[in-house]
Amino acid sequence: MKIGILLTGHAPSEVIETLGTYPEMFARLLGGHDFTFETFAVVDGHFPKSVDDADGWLITGSKHGAYEDHAWIPPLEDFIRKTYADGRPMVGVCFGHQIIAQAMGGEVVKWKDGWAVGHQTYDFEGETLPLNAWHQDQVVKIPETATVIASNDFCQNAALLYGDRMLSVQPHPEFTAPMVAALITHRGKGNLPDDLLVQADANLDTPTANQHMADKMAAFFLKGDSK
Repeated sequence: MKIGILLTGHAPSEVIETLGTYPEMFARLLGGHDFTFETFAVVDGHFPKSVDDADGWLITGSKHGAYEDHAWIPPLEDFIRKTYADGRPMVGVCFGHQIIAQAMGGEVVKWKDGWAVGHQTYDFEGETLPLNAWHQDQVVKIPETATVIASNDFCQNAALLYGDRMLSVQPHPEFTAPMVAALITHRGKGNLPDDLLVQADANLDTPTANQHMADKMAAFFLKGDSK
């Protein structure tokens, strides 16, 4: 099964040599399921010709806000709606979660209560999953076609399911402890509250359910591909 990765932001240059690009992180995360991958850097204006260019689609995280005025955001929203209409599976992570919601009629805002950084726990329909997060923006209004399937006290709409067509999650299952540590150093210090960064650093070694979430994502892709 071919997964098209819609790249909406670039990894910090400081981490690429040791941890890889965002598409490489997702390829590692979803390894073992016989997926192949092709990246389309939509953040740089490079879009697929058609939703038919892959069997399923994955939208990455980004430093940008879904509500910001960038030339690539409207065509990305249009691509999301075309993919939904076509019926092939799409998964969104962090910004991907937000832009899918916005494209489908939801609302995304810069959250008034600040950031979620590093280790967080989420209630996935009664199952507690620890995952890393790095976001201030949140989905505050869900589309009519979406159902909330995960939340916590800070982020009520932490994962959304659009029937069997789209799955999106606010946290980052592709982010390992070294990646969070790098973000603390290269994107956090001087930009985020020190107490959040200290807490995130202290929890770097706390186990996460990255592989469990990856298996959920892979099963969603494979189920959609079998229709």
